[in-house]
Amino acid sequence: MLKEQYDFILSSRNTLLNYIKGISEQDFLTNNSSFGRGSIRNLLVHICQTYCAWIGERALGIEQEFLPFEKYQTLQDCQTYFNQADEYIDLFIEKFKGNELQEMELHRNGEILTVNPLQLFTHVITHEFHHKGQIMSLSRHLGYVPVDADIIR
Repeated sequence: MLKEQYDFILSSRNTLLNYIKGISEQDFLTNNSSFGRGSIRNLLVHICQTYCAWIGERALGIEQEFLPFEKYQTLQDCQTYFNQADEYIDLFIEKFKGNELQEMELHRNGEILTVNPLQLFTHVITHEFHHKGQIMSLSRHLGYVPVDADIIR
């Protein structure tokens, strides 16, 4: 079931990324302090970093190197990072298939958290949608007309 749900996420994300192709390079990198991470690029990178931290590092035990936002200058750079996150999701879904409600312990900031794979999966996808909304709002402030990138559109 998680694979099918993630396919919906990918469809929505692809709609967003195709929309961003129409945003100028300057606007893609323009910082606006009202939107948390500041720019469309930063928000995209932050989404990927969250997938890589929670799924790649904490759930799968794959060591991560988190590069600064400035290392990602283009939408293609961000799409490549999303490809990495997608690989981690595929591994995660395969690893926990049939055990989505089994509790697991994760380490975060010196604490041990007890979660299940379904909670973790839900956490990262809702996080993505939260920031997708910020990207749409930020683009509107930059003069663009956002597209509908909801799951049902």
